[in-house]
Amino acid sequence: MSPRVFLQYVLPHRLLSRMAHGVARARATWFKNWLIGLVVRRFNVDMAEAADPVATNYLHFNAFFTRELKPGARTADADPCTLLMPADGKISQAGRIEAGRIFQAKGQSFTAAELLGSEAMAAPYADGWFANIYLSPRDYHRVHMPWTGTLVETLHVPGRLFTVAPWGVQAIPRLFARNERLVCHFDTDFGPMCSVMVGALLVSGVESVWNGEEIPPYAHKPVRRDWRGQGITLARFAEMARFNYGSTVILLFPRDAVALDAFATETRTRVGQRLGRVLR
Repeated sequence: MSPRVFLQYVLPHRLLSRMAHGVARARATWFKNWLIGLVVRRFNVDMAEAADPVATNYLHFNAFFTRELKPGARTADADPCTLLMPADGKISQAGRIEAGRIFQAKGQSFTAAELLGSEAMAAPYADGWFANIYLSPRDYHRVHMPWTGTLVETLHVPGRLFTVAPWGVQAIPRLFARNERLVCHFDTDFGPMCSVMVGALLVSGVESVWNGEEIPPYAHKPVRRDWRGQGITLARFAEMARFNYGSTVILLFPRDAVALDAFATETRTRVGQRLGRVLR
C-alpha cells in the first residue's frame, strides 16, 4: 500500500472536511481572493464561461466554486430523445451493470445495492446501465438532469470520505459504495432513474435544488426522505444539485429503457452533450 493510500485510511475525514467547509466560506477579502486565484491558476479554470468572469467578485471561495455559467455556455443536445450528460468532468467508467455489479477500476467493483443502500431500490437496475462522472477542481460544479424526472425519494447514506481522484478509485476497494452520498430516485416516462451525488475528502458538500444543503451535516445512520406527492419535477437539462467542491456523480438506468453510448475512460464531458438515447 502506497503512503498516500495509507493516509486515506487514517486521516480524520470528517474533521478535515468540516474545516474545509469553513475555509470555503471565509469572507476575508485577502484570503478568499488568494485562494480563488490559486485554484484558477493551478487548474486553468476558464472564467470566461462564468456568469461573472471576475474571480475577485465572489463573496467567498464556495461561491466561486459553485459559480453559474453564462446563458448559452452549455446547451442540450438538439435531439429530444437523447439522454444528456449531467456534468462537466471526465468519464470514470460507464457501461452495463453486470450481475448487479458496477465496474470501478481494474480488479474493483461494487454492487448497485451497496451504492443505493437498498436491495429493493437497486432491483430495477439489474443488468441496466451506469455512468460515473468525476468532477475535477477546474470543472463547473452544478449537476443537471439527463432526462425529465419527478423526485420520489432521497437517501443520505453515511460513510467515509475517501478521495475520488483517479488514483484513489484504482486503489480503494468499493470506494463509491463506502463514501458519504446522497441517493436521488426519480420517476420518468421510461421508468426509474437514479442520480447519486458522492462526497469525498475535503469536497463533501452537496446541495439540491429542492432542499438546499444536504451534506453536511454528516449522517450517523441512513436518512430517508419521501418526496412523493410534492410535485418536484425537474426538466431535462435543468440543474438538479451542486457540489460544494468537486466530486463524482453516478447515474443508473434500467436495462431496456435506455442505451448509453460507448465512452472510453477519462473522456472529457460537458453538461448537455449526448450520453445515450431513450428506447421508445
